[in-house]
Amino acid sequence: MRPGDRLISTDLSFIPPGASLDAYRNVLGKTGFLSWLWNSLVITCATSLVGVSLASTAAYAFSRFRFPGSKLGLLLLLGTQMIPASMLLLPLFLMIVRLGLINTYLGMIIAYSVSSLPFSIWLLKGYYDTIPRSLEEAALVDGTTRFGAFYRIVLPLSTPALAIAFLFNFTTAWNEYLVARVVLSDSRMYTWTLGLFELQGQYLTQWGMFAAGSLLVTIPVLCIFLYTSKWLVSGLTLGGVKG
Repeated sequence: MRPGDRLISTDLSFIPPGASLDAYRNVLGKTGFLSWLWNSLVITCATSLVGVSLASTAAYAFSRFRFPGSKLGLLLLLGTQMIPASMLLLPLFLMIVRLGLINTYLGMIIAYSVSSLPFSIWLLKGYYDTIPRSLEEAALVDGTTRFGAFYRIVLPLSTPALAIAFLFNFTTAWNEYLVARVVLSDSRMYTWTLGLFELQGQYLTQWGMFAAGSLLVTIPVLCIFLYTSKWLVSGLTLGGVKG
């Protein structure tokens, strides 16, 4: 709310002198902020749903079945968490280019889902291990299929873990910058991280609009975090103990 000619003022008052909402009006009306926000929401929500769907089934397979390479697969998934995100930029870019998915929602969703799946699989696998197998065996005796037992028994009991996996995927995709900078070059497809970066110039930075936009993009995540904080705690603790 500070006027543009007083951005370097050392005044620490909660409401600065000459405060106005011009920065908010400018960022909403004179930039593509709403388009950036829409792109971010589409990519983030789709990534979260795809990530949770794939992780829930993969984690169930690792938890309930013993097959050649299962332990090695889990170790490899854990090992991917030691690789810095910057090292994945080149292979991800080459893969997306060959698939013809540059400047598309699908390309971004694939890139984000790949990076968030290992943690989600480990989280859900640990939680599935705490669910007694006898519940699924009883459902199988009653005539349901293996998928029916998973869908009707395991998934409803795993709501806290699914919620934390969704939150992790959401926050990771919402705040991501490096992959978006590499994959997206069309300004119409910019996410909010790229859009706000455009407000920084070599010789002039619109700090008022930058700060206003930064505050606006925190509101959705803050609301989701406050609403789901109870699942955030229980989902991390209940999956940490087996038996």
